[in-house]
Order: sequence, then C-alpha cells, then structure tokens
Amino acid sequence: LGVRDIHADHAASHVGKAQGIVTCLRATPYHSARRKVFLPMDICMLHGVSQEDFIRGKQEKNVRDVIYDIASQAHIHLEHVR
Repeated sequence: LGVRDIHADHAASHVGKAQGIVTCLRATPYHSARRKVFLPMDICMLHGVSQEDFIRGKQEKNVRDVIYDIASQAHIHLEHVR
C-alpha cells in the first residue's frame, strides 16, 4: 500500500503473528484427522498433553488448556497492536 511508517510495520507484524497462531489453531482438527500436529510441544508438555491426545480428538481440560494458552499468545499480539 506504500505506507512507510515504522509503527504501521510493527503493528502489521503483530497482526500477522496473531493471524498465524489462529490459523494454526483453526486447522488443528483438520491436521489431527491426518495424524499431524503442528502445535508447540513445549506448551503441550507443560499441560501433560501428547500429540496422540489431539489425534484422538480428546477434549479434556488439559487439552483445552493447551488451546487456551496458545490462543492467549495470539491475544497478546493483538493487545500490542492496540
């Protein structure tokens, strides 16, 4: 768009990161059905969740906590934009 502003670049960077995180979360059921998990394993391990839990479609509290923590990272990026 021809915008030359460091603040706009910074905001766009955070928006892009938030969008990437949300896209990854939204695609989790699709990828899990194909036996692939693209979520950060450090967060999964923190909550005692394995890739197999996602592949099996478990919806226990610890699985939901993983999703919540990852979604919270997207929210933090949006707060930086604001």
